[in-house]
Amino acid sequence: GLFNADPHPGNILVIEKDCGTPTNKLGLIDYGQVKRLTPTEQTQIAKLILSVANDASDVEVAGAFRNLGITTKHDSTAFLAKFARLMFGPLKPEHLDHDWHREMHAQDRVLYFPKELSMVYRTSLLLRGLAVSLQMNYSVSDQWKSHAQEALQRSTTSTIN
Repeated sequence: GLFNADPHPGNILVIEKDCGTPTNKLGLIDYGQVKRLTPTEQTQIAKLILSVANDASDVEVAGAFRNLGITTKHDSTAFLAKFARLMFGPLKPEHLDHDWHREMHAQDRVLYFPKELSMVYRTSLLLRGLAVSLQMNYSVSDQWKSHAQEALQRSTTSTIN
């Protein structure tokens, strides 16, 4: 449940030699934004990530988001699903359209954003930004899908035991 929420090139070192021997190692620095998620938080976030990655219905995506504790003024299922897909799915042309965002914010607005999710979202934004700079359309939910599945398996295993 421990992760670094500041994954950018300045915090990654390429270690070319170890005691004079060539190596293919990476060094990670700057642990100022490390976050530990409880097993329950891991499971809840995994369900949200998987709902986006699996292109689940708006009801399922919004439900996974609500289970994390997000609250909005109107509790709009459509708004919550769009917001989750914007956060963790691939970039779509409408995401770059100011009118799309204006319409979304007219539909509903966030009153409470779960602190457990803030660092996860920060990580998602940093990774997406790096990908965009490399001209890649990076879906965080697709890239994290196997990790989310593992988190759900761990939670199921620990519940059974």
